[in-house]
Amino acid sequence: MATFEEKDQYGYHGLTGWKSYRVLRPGRGMYHDIKRRLPYYKSDLIDALTYRTAASIVRMYFVNLLPALAFILDMYRRTDGEFGVNEALFSSALAAMVFSILGTQPLTIVGITGLISLFNYTIYDIIIIYDPALYRPFLVWVGIWAAIFHWLFAICNTCDYMRYVTDFSSESFGMYVGIIYIIKGVEELVAEFTSFNPTQGFMACVIAILYFGTIYSLENIGSSTLFRPWFRGILADYAYPIGTIFWVGFAHIPGPLKMTNISYLPVTRAFHPSVERSWLINFWTLPVKWVFVALPIGFLVMLLFYYDHNVSSITAQAKQFPLKKPGGFHWDFFLLGVTTIISAIFFVPFPNGLVPQAPVHTDSLTEYETKLKRLSYGDEEQVEPDIVATSVVEQRVSHFVMGLAIISTMTGPLLTVLSTMPRSIFAGVFFVVGWGSVESNGILQKLVWLVREPRFIQPTDPLLTVRRSRIGLYVFWQALGVLSSVAISQTIAAIGFPVLIISLIPLRWLLLPKMFSARELTVLDALTADNAVVLASLGGKPEMPEEKQLRPDEKIEEGQATEAVRQRVGSIHR
Repeated sequence: MATFEEKDQYGYHGLTGWKSYRVLRPGRGMYHDIKRRLPYYKSDLIDALTYRTAASIVRMYFVNLLPALAFILDMYRRTDGEFGVNEALFSSALAAMVFSILGTQPLTIVGITGLISLFNYTIYDIIIIYDPALYRPFLVWVGIWAAIFHWLFAICNTCDYMRYVTDFSSESFGMYVGIIYIIKGVEELVAEFTSFNPTQGFMACVIAILYFGTIYSLENIGSSTLFRPWFRGILADYAYPIGTIFWVGFAHIPGPLKMTNISYLPVTRAFHPSVERSWLINFWTLPVKWVFVALPIGFLVMLLFYYDHNVSSITAQAKQFPLKKPGGFHWDFFLLGVTTIISAIFFVPFPNGLVPQAPVHTDSLTEYETKLKRLSYGDEEQVEPDIVATSVVEQRVSHFVMGLAIISTMTGPLLTVLSTMPRSIFAGVFFVVGWGSVESNGILQKLVWLVREPRFIQPTDPLLTVRRSRIGLYVFWQALGVLSSVAISQTIAAIGFPVLIISLIPLRWLLLPKMFSARELTVLDALTADNAVVLASLGGKPEMPEEKQLRPDEKIEEGQATEAVRQRVGSIHR
């Protein structure tokens, strides 16, 4: 069977002259994305008629809705109420409808991220120094400029350069996202103490921590050997609704618990903005000088989305998922510009690919089979379960129905239901999403490997071929990128953090090959985009700098290096 590259012939390898320059062949990537995916559109609808789709709709509704509300609660608190629940629902529903109907990779979940929350309130902190009335039209112009840059980048085929992203930068980004989310959770709990009283604060901590423990335990049961496969599958599929319903009910138990008077999610009228304004913003009234001040900030927003959204799409199509249908990057990035400008004009948060949630969507649609494998630890032999992904229900209905469900949440009765949710639940959501990115992260896994007792390490583990000091040095560079980004995110210069994240890519390709041997880099790092369906849209697999230096007998066979601890950003396995 021919590969996607052979069928589609999209790429620039071997071309000469003007044809080898992507910028001189505008729209070529978008054309091939649509051409590649369009024949599968009918099957995207028919293939959805399975139980996995229904389970995925329920799971992803909660996985998308709860973090979005958590982020909007953070923005609500940091922008004096400029953004509220209805803005979060509007943005999430808009993204879901557009990408489920028109996207070339409908598995990629698009919605509100914690990073755009950080952008919005940092811009607010800057603007109020001059004139708070400028904030709304200024943010609209930021979105307009960001949309224009999205379209230029998509038309000029620049998404191809995402194929150069390796685990060095994607793991750093995943760790950064996880740490930021955990910090947000702590900030929400601190706000409960400072805004109310210690009793409410302690009650909020109890609910947040136990909510996190509930969701974490139920999802881990899904990948354990407890109970029957069908039962643990149900617990994993419906972990969020089970945990959310239980702990919301817990907060309303009559007596001492109810008397703590903890704070709840603030809601407003159905289908209306959270403050007294119209949905459309008079952005044309902004002074001209501020229009151009918004330009570089719009570029930074695009730069963030360029990395964040495309990495989300890559992880939704990671190699551990046996995908058959091709995806696309250029066309989807163009669509992201469309949702950005619409969101800007309606003054709702700009939606973007969700790093932790995107692979969860694919995971929720994946059929797994549990097998047994034998592992040897020195002289001991142990049998452990081996969970193998056998197929993925590739369709666009689950994303679409999830969008409809989010729209329905803007109705009065469901907004009333949301108003019963303690704000501390969303601190727990931050912990769940954040720890999901940290726990499976390759940086943490390598650190754990370094302190593991040697006799419990598999003799065939490729990391054994690298000195521990070299592994430590590699992790140091990753940690430096993470800590620098986290540090700048806590200041008014937070809007500049995308530059730090993007700079890790040239650092990996230009500096690390001078510090590490080709063999060490082959073991420690790998391309994040390693799936044929991904590379088909990115112009093919690039040649790593270390591959040019390795002799044939030194090269690691495909798949062998992944036995070392490695992570695909935000991946969550059942």
